[in-house]
Amino acid sequence: MLDAKALHDNAIIFDGLVIAKWNRDLFLDMKKGGLTAANCTVSVWEGFKGTIDNIVEMNQFFEENNDLIIPVTKTSDIAKAKAEGKTGIILGFQNANAFEDQIGYVEIFKKLGVGIVQMAYNTQNLVGTGCYERDGGLSGFGREIVAEMNRVGIMCDLSHVGPQTSIEVIEASTAPVCYSHCLPSGLKEHPRNKSDEELKFIADRNGFIGVTMFAPFLKKGIDSTVDDYVEAIDYVIDIAGEDCVGIGTDFTQGHDKAFFDMLTHDKGYARNLTNFGKIVNPLGIRTIGEFPNLTACMVKHGWSEEKIRKVMGENWVNVLKTVWGE
Repeated sequence: MLDAKALHDNAIIFDGLVIAKWNRDLFLDMKKGGLTAANCTVSVWEGFKGTIDNIVEMNQFFEENNDLIIPVTKTSDIAKAKAEGKTGIILGFQNANAFEDQIGYVEIFKKLGVGIVQMAYNTQNLVGTGCYERDGGLSGFGREIVAEMNRVGIMCDLSHVGPQTSIEVIEASTAPVCYSHCLPSGLKEHPRNKSDEELKFIADRNGFIGVTMFAPFLKKGIDSTVDDYVEAIDYVIDIAGEDCVGIGTDFTQGHDKAFFDMLTHDKGYARNLTNFGKIVNPLGIRTIGEFPNLTACMVKHGWSEEKIRKVMGENWVNVLKTVWGE
């Protein structure tokens, strides 16, 4: 039997999506959980200025909590975070809305440290369509945005994107794209979950799949445990292979009802898109500080050390190096 604690302590632990409430308590919990690095959301419905304001706030967090977190703009920063016992923070968007109608903003945000951008969040924007409405596919402007993201080295994320738009982004992109946080509809039918065909399509084209544990999308809902999460990861690996699958928890730690109301309404305030009901993370990994329990569960399920290391972080590092070029 593998020593789960020793393995967790010296492995790269990477979370492909965290949208928690940023504060020192959270950063301390990241340290407790041994989190090496994470894609951290700084834009959902915000436009250019609102997103800039969020990045300014995150820069203040870097300054005030430099004993716990460091910015990540290249994969060597992830290794640096591990060596220093800190958590590396990648700035990420869950919507291309912040680019507004200016292709030049893509490079501006790259220079500010943004490394992963989702093309649409649940509904239509200038780039394409989200998963909660009729999918019109990738727009002509969207093709230009994808090309510019490829050029500057920002990864295209399709987690909340409609199926046709996703296919067209995958086909248009010259760099690997990802579902940073998704679950398979083969285990539970839901507009946010991806079919076996969608998972195979992205994997066959050098894409990446981060598996989420967001309870409303799991087979057993709020009754799920960390074992159910590992089952979902294995389901995806059976389709895509273990070299292009990783973790993307979608931790929302610290947020209140008003935050979820904002997420589940179009543009943050307009028509209601969905109702998640009660939200509680799977038993055993309810907080980021419980991340070691995930590694222990993988060991319990008979995963090899190589498979655990790849899925817990190495796969993410490899694909980001390809997209970022460093």
